[in-house]
Amino acid sequence: NFMLTQPHSVSESLGQTVTISCPRSSGSIASNYVQWYQQRPGSAPTTVIYEDNRRPSGVPDRFSGSIDRSSNSASLTISGLKSEDEADYYCQSYDSSNHTVLQTHGDVRQKLPRASLPGPVSACLHQRG
Repeated sequence: NFMLTQPHSVSESLGQTVTISCPRSSGSIASNYVQWYQQRPGSAPTTVIYEDNRRPSGVPDRFSGSIDRSSNSASLTISGLKSEDEADYYCQSYDSSNHTVLQTHGDVRQKLPRASLPGPVSACLHQRG
């Protein structure tokens, strides 16, 4: 058996690029396809990446997926970060040794500066492994 995990947090300003990593604990990350799902608050999950790096129709090309054999992890990259990207993101793969679907998730939350403090709006990704 193997596990998928995600780091607790990563943050970036709106308009910039954020990458969510999903390391596989054992076995090759390339052994089974990785999918990524987005779930906005109050909505059902939708697929943003399937088969490691393929985008369903309608998903903007700001979303990209990759796998890195050297770190044995998958990544979801969101470029040109927008407030609409605030959502839960699920990393999912399949354990063919016991026919088990494994997934983990993290949530993107926009953090706004206090009204009294000028500065850029930022987005923060809080991830629960």
